[in-house]
Amino acid sequence: MAKKGNRIQVILECTEQKGTGVPGMSRYITTKNRKNTPGRMELKKFNPYLRKVTVHKEIK
Repeated sequence: MAKKGNRIQVILECTEQKGTGVPGMSRYITTKNRKNTPGRMELKKFNPYLRKVTVHKEIK
């Protein structure tokens, strides 16, 4: 049976890596509360391909 509630799973993708010629794509999976955060999430996470902390935005 599926879980009930407002918590959903989202994927965060690096925004700074798209413009560079570095292969690979940094993505993280996390959960968020749909009621508290109706908009798209934006977090600073470590990008192993660029070897630095970058902004990761939620994708659909």
